[in-house]
Parts: sequence; structure tokens; C-alpha cells
Amino acid sequence: MNKTHSVDSSGQPAWIIRRAVLRRPGRAAATGVFMRRTFLGVKNNPFGFIVDCLASPVLMLLIFTYLFGGAIAGSTSEYIQFLLPGALVLIVAPMTVYSGTTLCQDIAKGVHNRFRTMSVWPPASVLGPIITDSLRYVVASIVTIGIGLLLGFRPEGGSGGVLMALGYAVFFAFSISWIFAMMGIVVKKPETVSGTSMVMIYPLLFASSIFVDSATMPGWLGRIVDYNPISLAASALRGLMHGTATAADLAWGIGMGALLIVVFAPLTFYFFRKHNTR
Repeated sequence: MNKTHSVDSSGQPAWIIRRAVLRRPGRAAATGVFMRRTFLGVKNNPFGFIVDCLASPVLMLLIFTYLFGGAIAGSTSEYIQFLLPGALVLIVAPMTVYSGTTLCQDIAKGVHNRFRTMSVWPPASVLGPIITDSLRYVVASIVTIGIGLLLGFRPEGGSGGVLMALGYAVFFAFSISWIFAMMGIVVKKPETVSGTSMVMIYPLLFASSIFVDSATMPGWLGRIVDYNPISLAASALRGLMHGTATAADLAWGIGMGALLIVVFAPLTFYFFRKHNTR
């Protein structure tokens, strides 16, 4: 029978409709679908986004600037110059756990089992949420810088340095998110991802050069703090925003973030494929 003779209710030939339904979307299109899904989840439940991106930067900067500024630097206006670049890491790093909890929730609820029946590129359901979470990092970083300017922060590196620092803060958070994405696939409960993140991130945040210069610490402790990944990121941000970044600072900062992606992104997809074959 001539395939053009069969039509559907809209008047289109049935073979065209079947081909459109069976056509597998490309990788970029599939990833975009899952990005939109994650964005709609944030849009429908904005409270957490508001707390993370608006309330946290305000509270963190006000507390640490006015509580410790006078004691550490003798002046809050001087301390904010040192604190704010590192505060970008302090604000965005804890947000990276969402990449893991979102994946873990979908797996625990069986949502990923439904995704497996769809004719889409399987890694898109992992990559989409991770990319969309970068929106949190961008908004939180912009708010942090804005509040810092109101409190007296003056970046000597100018607007160019601020924009580069903003990009690096998002890149660094994106690199950390792969650790928790892998964890979200391996563990069975979102609560485990959240609890483990606190044990991992907060010791690194407070044992870093975000709040004080490592040169003021005992020698052995200063050396440990200097090689803390959080300290490397804070040093890179400080150099970019104040125009003092050296090639070594940028190499350490970018290299460390790239290493995290190179190690944990493949591991994330490996465990994801292993989960899908069960």
C-alpha cells in the first residue's frame, strides 16, 4: 500500500507522524529537556533558591564582616577587601550538594527508571541538572559581590577582574558538583548525600584562607591550608578581583577544578551506566 494514503486525524501522513515520534533527539536537545525540567522544579519551589542565593550571601557577609572584621583586621572596611573574594567560595560551595541530592531523589523515587524507557541520550538526565544548578552559582555570586560593594568592597582589578572572578567561581562550583553527583548515584538516600557533604565541605571551608591569611598561622598549619582546594580557589579569586593574580595562582586554581572534573565526571557516568544496567 502506498504509505502516503494513510493519514492521521490532522491530515498528516501517518508515516511522517511515526517517524517524528520515533526520531531520537540529539544529545544537546535531550540535555536541554532535562535542564528545563530542573529549572521548572526551582520555579515551582523558589523558597530554597531565595534562601541560597539571596539570604545566605547577606547573612554570611554581615556576620563575618562585622563579627570578625574588627578583631582580625582592625577595621571592617579593610577586612571586607580580604574576605569577599573568598566568600564567593564560602557561598557557592555548599550549593553543589544539590547536584547529588537531586539525582539521588530521582533514583530513589524510580523516576530514572522511567527515563530509561525513553528514547533519549541517557547521560542527559545527569548532565541537565548539573548544568542548570550553575544558575544558582551565578545568581549567588552576583548577589555576594553586590552586597560586598555596598559594604565597602572595592575591587582593584576593576570590572574585568570581577567578571573573571565570577566566571571562575561558577567553574569551581561546577567542578565540585561532580563529586556529589557521583555520590548521589552511589548512595541510596538523599539524606546521606547531604550529611556527607557537611562532613566534607565545612572542614575544608573553615580550615582555609577564606577568613585569614595562612601566613599568620603556625608553619605546619599554614602549609596544609595553602594546599587546601578551597584556599587555592580563594587565592585565585582574590588575585583576579584585586589585580594581583599570578600565573601560578591561576594555574593552581584552574588546574585543580579541571582535575576534579576529569576524575569525577567519568566516575559519575560510569556508576550511572552501571545503575542503568541493573
